[in-house]
Amino acid sequence: MRDRNRVEIAKVAVGATFAVNGLAFAGWLARAPAVRNDLHLSPAGFGLLLLCLSAAAIASIPLAGPLVHRVGPARAVLLGSLSVVLGLVLLGAGAALGWVPLAGVGLMFAGAGNSTWDVAMNVEGADVERRLGRTIMPRFHAGFSLGTVAGAGVGALAATIGVPVSTQLWVTAVLATAAQLIIVRRFLPHAAVPASQRRPAGIRQTWREPRTLLIGLIMLGFGFTEGSANDWLAISLVDGYGTSETLGAIGFGMFVAAMTMGRMFGVHALQRWGRVPVLRATAGLALIGVLSVVSGVAVPFALVGALFWGVGASLGFPVGMSAAADDPARAAIRVSVAGSIGYAAFLSGPPLIGFLAQHVGILHALLVVLAAIALGLYASRAARPLVVEPDHAEV
Repeated sequence: MRDRNRVEIAKVAVGATFAVNGLAFAGWLARAPAVRNDLHLSPAGFGLLLLCLSAAAIASIPLAGPLVHRVGPARAVLLGSLSVVLGLVLLGAGAALGWVPLAGVGLMFAGAGNSTWDVAMNVEGADVERRLGRTIMPRFHAGFSLGTVAGAGVGALAATIGVPVSTQLWVTAVLATAAQLIIVRRFLPHAAVPASQRRPAGIRQTWREPRTLLIGLIMLGFGFTEGSANDWLAISLVDGYGTSETLGAIGFGMFVAAMTMGRMFGVHALQRWGRVPVLRATAGLALIGVLSVVSGVAVPFALVGALFWGVGASLGFPVGMSAAADDPARAAIRVSVAGSIGYAAFLSGPPLIGFLAQHVGILHALLVVLAAIALGLYASRAARPLVVEPDHAEV
């Protein structure tokens, strides 16, 4: 009973750290137009700025698995979150001063820290999921989405009352630090790794595993679908439809609210129909949503499309994380490898869409998301649960 209570406490802690992660990022993503304006950037220039975030993330994520393997998820989450906090402080300072290089350095700290934070909290979440014996990973990611809803709400309110984006980021940094210092103490105990095992065996072999690579493609496709909305949905409403910054933040909030609901209730669909059919159904919903947003018909139609887009993007990344962590003994390394592929979406997406937007407009540029949806749909078969051999399972 005591062990069960410990797992239940850890479940709440994992959900909380996902939520803090979402809050830390959505607060500034909802104010993306303000950051762009403070730094006097064109769409292509803003895309290159976002590249600082994604490039640091993609470069750091291969190191996250070995770090989690060595120090445990709790310490890795704390280290990653402190790096994100430093990044938010520097980004806020860059926006306040109108200094692009400082903002870029801030995004690099944020991206690098988020890679470690992301892998570590997913490994911890997969461990909790296994011990509970039921599908729960999408609800952890729903915690992230709830955090993004809160962050989008804060961003919309701050934009409405005229709070500078720098002030918003600094307050968020203080709150995130205080929360994480408390949360990680509730994680499951981490068994020390013997010195002989601190360099996890088989990492090169993992990069040659077809299933792990296909799971990475699932995360790449759905991650691009999700990340494109995170980075560009608010701007697409402002620039593509001529709406206010406040309405752009509201549209982004509708997207993340729909994604949250998809993750909260998607666990029931996963348990009933399985990973592969559900992934294919959500890909169809994402297709409808993207086409509605880029249609240019009317703002209400685009807002409805944001809802479909959010539900369609909701399950790809958490299902990919669960699938990569099916074997607990290799979870950290496989999550790191699959995540490295998935994070390529965040590396390629911002500059690609920014470049296209500069030439064809933001709404037409978002049509590239359809290719990402097709990629996730193609690779979805790899999400079938892995049968773990007894000698590979964690004792």
